[in-house]
Amino acid sequence: MGKKQIADDAGKLAIANGDVPMAVRYLLQLIENRSPGGAVELRVPPYGAIQCVQGLDHRRGTPPNVVEMAPEVFLSLCNGESSWQSELEDGRVLASGALADEAARLFPVEL
Repeated sequence: MGKKQIADDAGKLAIANGDVPMAVRYLLQLIENRSPGGAVELRVPPYGAIQCVQGLDHRRGTPPNVVEMAPEVFLSLCNGESSWQSELEDGRVLASGALADEAARLFPVEL
């Protein structure tokens, strides 16, 4: 059985109302559904982490391609309020691994 999914109306309401935990989880869900794969682990602590982007799947231990950012940065990227490159250069996005920059194409997230 798959993971429980957040309904679109509930997710969009969370974004509109500034419910950061629910908004982050909903947007991670959208990214995971639209860019399935296991090549990159996208982390937004403390609210969630997903495996996404086509390529070699990660199964155990520390993944080779990791992207991590604060919830506020994630929401800003998802909404198109900031750019991947500027957030990366300013150190607000931590990306490691040969495929980590593939995550740049995930943003902004179209609702």
